[in-house]
Amino acid sequence: MTYAKKRKALKGVSSNTDLRIMMTFRSTVIQAIIPSLIPMKDTNGKEERITLAHGHGGIASHKLIREAFLSAFSSPELDPLDDAAIIRVPYEKIAFSTDSFVVQPIFFPGGDIGKLAVAGTINDMAVMGAVPLVISVAFIIEEGFLISDLVKIIKSMAKEAHWTGTRIATGDTKVVPKGAADGIFINTTGMGAVRTDSNLSGANAKPGQAVLLSGPAGDHGAAIVCARNDLGISGDVVSDCRPLSDLVHILLNVFRTKISVMRDPTRGGVATTLNEIARSSNVGIEIDETTVPIRDTTRAVCEILGFDPLYLANEGAILIFIDDECVEEALEVCRTHPAAKEAAKIGEVRDDLDGKVVLKTATGGRRIMDMLAGEMLPRIC
Repeated sequence: MTYAKKRKALKGVSSNTDLRIMMTFRSTVIQAIIPSLIPMKDTNGKEERITLAHGHGGIASHKLIREAFLSAFSSPELDPLDDAAIIRVPYEKIAFSTDSFVVQPIFFPGGDIGKLAVAGTINDMAVMGAVPLVISVAFIIEEGFLISDLVKIIKSMAKEAHWTGTRIATGDTKVVPKGAADGIFINTTGMGAVRTDSNLSGANAKPGQAVLLSGPAGDHGAAIVCARNDLGISGDVVSDCRPLSDLVHILLNVFRTKISVMRDPTRGGVATTLNEIARSSNVGIEIDETTVPIRDTTRAVCEILGFDPLYLANEGAILIFIDDECVEEALEVCRTHPAAKEAAKIGEVRDDLDGKVVLKTATGGRRIMDMLAGEMLPRIC
């Protein structure tokens, strides 16, 4: 897609933000400026590990900040290394979101904790109709963590941020003694400019609207399960982890107020997220099990472990509540995007279900899908 078309796809935001969108989609050029970070070595040529000194604010801390973080995350806000970033936000409304990431394992098929952290916060802003502007990143690192692994995570974060035109504006690093954490935890907080031509909220679903899902349910959860266990499943089980801000804003440009809700079904999966929306909007939702896209590999994981794929997390799919007459066109738009080629209508909003989410099964029966009870799969994000 040309820049002119992409710029048009985001013309609902202010002109200043629109100029920044030019940077958002220059992914080839932007990724080229990401430095080729080299894992730091000690005097004997061995890979260094994080020590408590890296968190004490002295020489080791400054070396880590400049050689690992600043070289990858450089931005006008971050480069001065002041105690706070100064951000100009001449917009009517700002989306503000924060999230913490403790996924285990930290590297998994399709991503890592760094990519997950940046993509997760960008997606949380995007589904509120916001163009991501800046994020903060904070690390809690366990003593003994390999610096080479930290560098991989940093590069992954930088790549996702640059690709979406999001600047890393400020950050923090703390080191805790060995055993006080499990490798690395990351917190990200983001700010984005909210479009003026849409009004998205989990409280806005309306009876008669269709429910779309942009990609197969449960891909991220299935990938994490397989990364932790050898289940003997043939075929790749890969997380769908990725930013979706470009897809969101292309859809909003076309349909604007015809879309009332967007939400990424992360923890608790599609089923729990639909329940959250039903409760906030005081509506019922009926889902057709036969139309929900689910990969064969994800089904295999669920059959082995007794999971329901509708309760497994996604990190690169969105639920879209849209006026019914727009469904076919919306699916056509979605399917032009590499992350939404299997987009499908999976259900509809109803006013006769007493606020419940009901699954119409493949056998023709119906059952209530409630929120996830307990912890089916801990530390998936």
